[in-house]
Amino acid sequence: MTQQQPRPLPSFLNPNDPGPWAVFLEQIERVRPYLGELEPLVHTLTRAERALIVSIPLRRDDGTIEHFEGFRVQHSLARGPAKGGVRYHQDVTLSEVMALSAWMSIKTAVVGIPYGGGKGGIRIDPRNYSKAEIERLTRGYMDAIYDIVGVDRDVPGPDVNTNGQTMAWMLDAFSKRAGGMHPGIVTGKPIALGGSLGRVEATGRGVFTITCCAARDYNVQIEGAKIAIQGFGNVGSVAATLLAQRGAKIVAVQDHTGSIHDPNGLDIPALVKHVAQTGGVHNAPNTKTIDDHDFWATPCDILIPAALEGQIHEGNAGKIQAKIIVEGANGPTRPEADDILRANGIRVVPDVLANAGGVTVSYFEWVQNRARYYWSEEEVYERLDKIMHAAYTAVSATAKEHDVTMRTAAFITACRRLIEAQQTLGIGGI
Repeated sequence: MTQQQPRPLPSFLNPNDPGPWAVFLEQIERVRPYLGELEPLVHTLTRAERALIVSIPLRRDDGTIEHFEGFRVQHSLARGPAKGGVRYHQDVTLSEVMALSAWMSIKTAVVGIPYGGGKGGIRIDPRNYSKAEIERLTRGYMDAIYDIVGVDRDVPGPDVNTNGQTMAWMLDAFSKRAGGMHPGIVTGKPIALGGSLGRVEATGRGVFTITCCAARDYNVQIEGAKIAIQGFGNVGSVAATLLAQRGAKIVAVQDHTGSIHDPNGLDIPALVKHVAQTGGVHNAPNTKTIDDHDFWATPCDILIPAALEGQIHEGNAGKIQAKIIVEGANGPTRPEADDILRANGIRVVPDVLANAGGVTVSYFEWVQNRARYYWSEEEVYERLDKIMHAAYTAVSATAKEHDVTMRTAAFITACRRLIEAQQTLGIGGI
């Protein structure tokens, strides 16, 4: 077979600043030497199958009209419908959404669920808009992407600044156009509309499960372990709660409002209550405020970045004192930081494995919607823990076999599965 030369960057991305998409491409490049006979086809993963840019008009409550740019990217459909959340954030870019969709392809392949990768977003700061305005924007977004989504085509879910209510609006907008109720078109829905028990806690619970697996592998006792967590939203707070219940000490937490520290362990139930009341960890009772830069140097056994991408970089990776990093966020560690962490002997459990609990229970929700048969929370957690344990064991074995990082091992596993699926289908004559 003649190897085709990849054209890594789509022409509409800035080659001088391609953003998160460039991070994904570099991660793929690092996997090439381990793909054997599949290596000539790795270029098929360096492109998204479809990238849609839409303009969404919004009538504000005062009658004025604003326009917002939205995106929906489908990276791969070879293993099943595209799956991925929709985020509302003022810094959303096409490069970011493309990278997130690609990481979803990797993530679903790592845990072995029959999905491809997708992602969506709207460039907006939702804090500046009313609930009624966000509802109209959401319905407008679903109208704009209607032609490329569907129960067997592309299944959106919640992400940054979106939630079950957002998904309910999307479900209603889609179903009205489709001429019938289609609960499986989105996941992360309220229970009353066919949502799955355990979905809200799923990503954080998955991070907890993988943290326990990694701690066991690297001889760290969870009971008494010192843990620092960046991000205290749905993922970070759930992981913190479960780890604290197992006897771990959450010694530092950082979010968009600041950083707090207590070497003896923060009172997590009290912190959860404070965040619910105030919107952030700043000024939480009985805590010490520390500089955001100092957060990364907090002495701890385990660090869990559970905020946004690109948080661990060349400038702060050398300060980190943790033994293990478990990535609760998508893409929190830049490639150059990976090299620094490895040189310093810090083990990194990658996002595509560590935070896959959310998409796994989204898959459970989709299955339940299709069957119109629903599981208990106990059944959901039992199935989730089984899949997460199996995925961790497989990736860990691959890492030891090739003497590579867990991230590279996860990408080896996922890329093989994706390329084999594409090859077997014969997409584009491959």
